[in-house]
Amino acid sequence: MVHMMTSAELAEVVEMAQMLWPADDAAAMEREFTEVLDDDEAVILIASDNERNVGFALCRLRHDYVEGCSTSPVGYLEGIYVHEGDRRNHFATEMIGAFEKWARRMGCREIASDCEIGNVGSEALHLACDFEETNRIICFAKRI
Repeated sequence: MVHMMTSAELAEVVEMAQMLWPADDAAAMEREFTEVLDDDEAVILIASDNERNVGFALCRLRHDYVEGCSTSPVGYLEGIYVHEGDRRNHFATEMIGAFEKWARRMGCREIASDCEIGNVGSEALHLACDFEETNRIICFAKRI
């Protein structure tokens, strides 16, 4: 089952987000996710097995250019996480399906996402959910 996050689930979602993005600051995540609760153009979807929450998906509308897309706005899957022991039970697929429905209601004709090169699990999930790879990039930076 998939539902929209409530404020009562905030701490639990931040815990899961720390598993997905361990280098990110928990307090900053909590602030960001609190803002999502009041943002009409963003949603955090929660997957549960009817007894406990097992994953989340952070979704937003993007009005800027999105790689591989030709419309605006685009529904963007910013991140998706399912507890390791609950993977391969279709929770991620259900969240992506709910994300698609939300994006359609928000006027989107396209959804998009990304993953790090080498994240074969995420790549496989995206391909299994009918996303098409549009590009691969390597990003550079130089301190000056």
